[in-house]
Amino acid sequence: MKKSVFFGTLAGAALTAGIAGATTLEDVKARGELNCGVNTGLVGFAAPDANGNWSGFDVALCKAVAAAVLGDATKVKYVPTTGQTRFTALASGEIDMLARNSTWTFSRDTDLKLDFVGVNYYDGQGFMVRKESGVTSAKELDGASVCIQTGTTTELNLADYFKANNMSYQPITIDSNAEGEQQYLAGACDAYTTDASGLAATRAAFADPENHIILPEIISKEPLGPAVRHGDSEWADIVRWTLNALIAAEEYGVTSANIDELAKGTENPEINRLLGVEGDLGAMTGLDKDWAVRAIKAGGNYGEIFAATIGESTPIALARGLNAQWTQGGLLYAPPFR
Repeated sequence: MKKSVFFGTLAGAALTAGIAGATTLEDVKARGELNCGVNTGLVGFAAPDANGNWSGFDVALCKAVAAAVLGDATKVKYVPTTGQTRFTALASGEIDMLARNSTWTFSRDTDLKLDFVGVNYYDGQGFMVRKESGVTSAKELDGASVCIQTGTTTELNLADYFKANNMSYQPITIDSNAEGEQQYLAGACDAYTTDASGLAATRAAFADPENHIILPEIISKEPLGPAVRHGDSEWADIVRWTLNALIAAEEYGVTSANIDELAKGTENPEINRLLGVEGDLGAMTGLDKDWAVRAIKAGGNYGEIFAATIGESTPIALARGLNAQWTQGGLLYAPPFR
């Protein structure tokens, strides 16, 4: 579900894509459409319906950026990418931004010449097994066959975990979550490993989700977030602050239901700056004063998006946990809008 480890070959491509010419903002405006790299299909995060309409937690960020930049949340071309193709697609210019539950790591941020502009989901790697196996802990997986996506940090984490615990395993490599689901259900592997959120999303799509359990161990830190090409700071700022706008809106109680009223002016100067009532923050990134209003109206604030796509009332049934606001014991924290 995440994280390519191909570095060197992409560095040159990333630099080439950033050489003189139109900025990403100019390209997107001229095209009239945002090219957003997403998962090939992960229910709750990014998946198309029978009519080809995309929805999900990551898709909502694509829509928010399109609304902020183009004034229309529907002006998005969704480009499905795998763990191995996603960073190449970004570096080559095929996509303008990547919103595909990808982990922010040192080497990706430096060697791949990408810029991760924030974290939209704090996650960690876990394991899923069949309930009938009787396994209740990852420490009981010695000798197990494990389905794992190639081109991901998941591979490295798995190797580290089993080595640290003096256990062996047989990797069953897959290219996509869909293939992983198929192989796991067919009995080709004893366990499936990826981000815990991805496991929850995968299990929710099963005909018998109650017969599969996600083990309690979380074996890594997986800060998932959107990425852009290195070298275009203006575009990085736009994507970064669009995400921050969604997070800040939840903290300050700005919702899709009350935003039109609040955009007329409030007693809170931070809300006024966020919504363009005071100051002119939009102009600092080449946008108008209502950019954040449109971004928030596209799908609601961060909390509304979370609840609608992957929250406890959805089949994915994820609790907020670390992804709660900092005021509620979580890690979400938007820098000041001033």
